[in-house]
Amino acid sequence: MRKLIDWIYRGLQILLTLLIAILILPVTMQVLARYSDSVPNYIWTEEMARFCLIWIIMLGASIAVRDGTHFDVDVLPHPKTAVGLALSRMVVHGAVFLVAIIFLAFGWRFAEFGYDQSSELTGINMVTIHIAWPVAGLTWVVFTLEKFYDDFQLMKQGQASEHGSD
Repeated sequence: MRKLIDWIYRGLQILLTLLIAILILPVTMQVLARYSDSVPNYIWTEEMARFCLIWIIMLGASIAVRDGTHFDVDVLPHPKTAVGLALSRMVVHGAVFLVAIIFLAFGWRFAEFGYDQSSELTGINMVTIHIAWPVAGLTWVVFTLEKFYDDFQLMKQGQASEHGSD
C-alpha cells in the first residue's frame, strides 16, 4: 500500500511541477503585453493563470499533508514520551482528516455545480477546475490515513519500550 501512496505522491509532484511551468507562459504574456506593443493583450491568459494557480494550491496542499509541512500551530505541550508524541500527532492528523472529509464531501457538490457551467472566455467546462477540491480532499484522506498508521506504529513501539524498561 505504501508503494501506491508513494506513486500517488510522486504523480502529484510531477503534476505540480508541470502546472508551475505552464503558469509561467500566461503570466509572462500578461507582463509583456503590459509593457510592449509587440505582444497582443490576450484575455484568456488571466483565466489560464487563475485556473493553474487553483490547481497548484490544491496539489501543493496535498503534498504538504504528506510531507507534514502544512501549516500547524503548537497548542499542545511537546510530549516527552513516544506514546505522547503519537497521541499529539493523532490530534493534528485528526483535524486534517476532518478538513479532508469536508473538502471531499462539499467539494464533490461543488464539482457537480461546475459540471453545468463553462468558462465564458475559454469554454472550458468548470468541472475541470472545481474537481480540484474533492481531489485535494481525497488525497488528504489517503495521506492522513497513512499518518495515522505511522502514529499507531509509534505508539506500539513506545508502549513496548515503556513496558520493557519496567
